[in-house]
Amino acid sequence: MGSLLLDRITVITELVDWLSIEIQILSPTMLGGRALPRFPSLGSALPSKSRKVGVANFAQIGSLHTSVAAGKKLAKLFYKRTLKKSYYLGCSSGGRQGIKASEMFPKDFDGIVAGAPALDFNNLVSWRASFFPITGSVRSPDFIKPSTWKTLIHKEILKQCDDLDGVTDGILEDPSLCDFRPEALACANDTVTKCLTNVQVEMVRKIFSSLYGEDGKLIYPAMQPGSEIMAVEKLYAGKPFSYSDDWFKYVVYNNIAWNASAFNTSDAAMAEVLDPSNVRTWPDDLSAFRNSGSKIISFHGGQDNQITSFNTERFYNHLLHGMHASSRELDDFFRFFRISGMFHCNSGPGAWVVGQGGGDSAAGVPFKSANNVLAALVDWVEGGVAPDTIEGTKFMNDNVTLGVSFQRRHCRLGDYALI
Repeated sequence: MGSLLLDRITVITELVDWLSIEIQILSPTMLGGRALPRFPSLGSALPSKSRKVGVANFAQIGSLHTSVAAGKKLAKLFYKRTLKKSYYLGCSSGGRQGIKASEMFPKDFDGIVAGAPALDFNNLVSWRASFFPITGSVRSPDFIKPSTWKTLIHKEILKQCDDLDGVTDGILEDPSLCDFRPEALACANDTVTKCLTNVQVEMVRKIFSSLYGEDGKLIYPAMQPGSEIMAVEKLYAGKPFSYSDDWFKYVVYNNIAWNASAFNTSDAAMAEVLDPSNVRTWPDDLSAFRNSGSKIISFHGGQDNQITSFNTERFYNHLLHGMHASSRELDDFFRFFRISGMFHCNSGPGAWVVGQGGGDSAAGVPFKSANNVLAALVDWVEGGVAPDTIEGTKFMNDNVTLGVSFQRRHCRLGDYALI
């Protein structure tokens, strides 16, 4: 009886410690009654000390780990038996947290689904910041309007690259094969409509080019063609990308006067050197996670409008080299699936519903390994059946009640170098 009471006290104490961290970050009294700013994980309106706590918690996933440990203890107390398996599913920042968990706390989860993970985080922030100086503000004479991106430029990308996969369907199955040439849209002679000026042509070329530092080393891979129809909402919108703006103002420089329009690769170098609380999340060895028998399934949309899918392919190859593994050896515990025609984490013109959530459409997919990424992970961990494909579903107008429009099998990445 005393031991059970002690266990309960330990669990409650851990939960209180965990909640105290969250309260310190989110307390309305510390914000003077104001709502949190655009990047709640940073708490940019918070005092400097509390902001550092928030950044450290965001970077090192302390709350996630504590809640997992406490949750397992609570489950054991409630069910009177030890938890058998533990799984994680997250996308974007949640995808980064999944990879971070496999690195820092390899025994927390038996299986992890990491969708569109925000890996190499410092450089991701810089990459996102790099678009505003390229596009200029909406008042710039050469600013490319959203309608031009969504019609003229997108149509030309499909014209040049859609049939490279053998099917003309408005979806790029493998965007890395698309060597888009924007000069095809350059205004000729006296033409001034339905074309791009020379300045705009170079602007588009830069947007679809990888970002390199002053030393010639890669900072972040290029944006994949096809994503422009949604990327215009934030990255090409003629204003600073809010998450990057906050990160440089409140974390990197602690200076609210920092000017996003003047961003350059020196800022990227500063962010990477600072790397607060090792937020980068770019492990080259996940042997401890692998040796525990755990598995990871990662997926990324081929038309992701916030994090280029090329970076997850880059991470796959990074692990290959860091772990001195063949593709077959890496695939024993880590498999990556490219979801063609999917935007950031969900939605898009492709067969994007794979059991990852993202609205009502997810409810139309049964919990079966053939077409549900979490079910596939469970079968892999508990049944030893590793997935080679995940069948995605596209519902008519993304409405389950209207029925299935089409389905497509998404294959796992093979062993080849992206960059």
